Amino acid sequence: MPDISGRLRAVGRVAIVVSRYNELVTTKLLEGALACCRDAGIAREDVDVVWVPGAFELSAAVAVAANTGRYACLVAIGAVVRGDTPHFDYVAGEAARGINTVAVQQQLPIGFGVLTVDTMQQALDRAGGSAGNKGHEATAAAIEAADVFAQLRTHHA
Repeated sequence: MPDISGRLRAVGRVAIVVSRYNELVTTKLLEGALACCRDAGIAREDVDVVWVPGAFELSAAVAVAANTGRYACLVAIGAVVRGDTPHFDYVAGEAARGINTVAVQQQLPIGFGVLTVDTMQQALDRAGGSAGNKGHEATAAAIEAADVFAQLRTHHA
């Protein structure tokens, strides 16, 4: 079997599931995700954007999207900012666990674009600021992984 490496190229339909909570940040992450899709040659009409109330709802929404069988990959976008209570730990941990569970069970790449930060400034820095755009990075990871999955399935068919 040859070496397999994913490339940033059109792989089929993409769904981007976005949390409305901390929308100031998540809309910037979404802009980065959509720019990445354009960079990969994925037409805007082949990208579905799905809004959910918060980061906790991301894993259930990606599960429903994955179960449709329509998508080559998914991207989950959210921003969880630490507060004065343990709420942060539960939301961030369960979002990560739930999204990973869907990815493994469905054998579907899901880019993890959920920021887990201490301050709103850190979130803004990672949503197109000084630390780049993690929405773009998560989408690139999902698209490249979808390319790898397609190659693996082709070589094992």
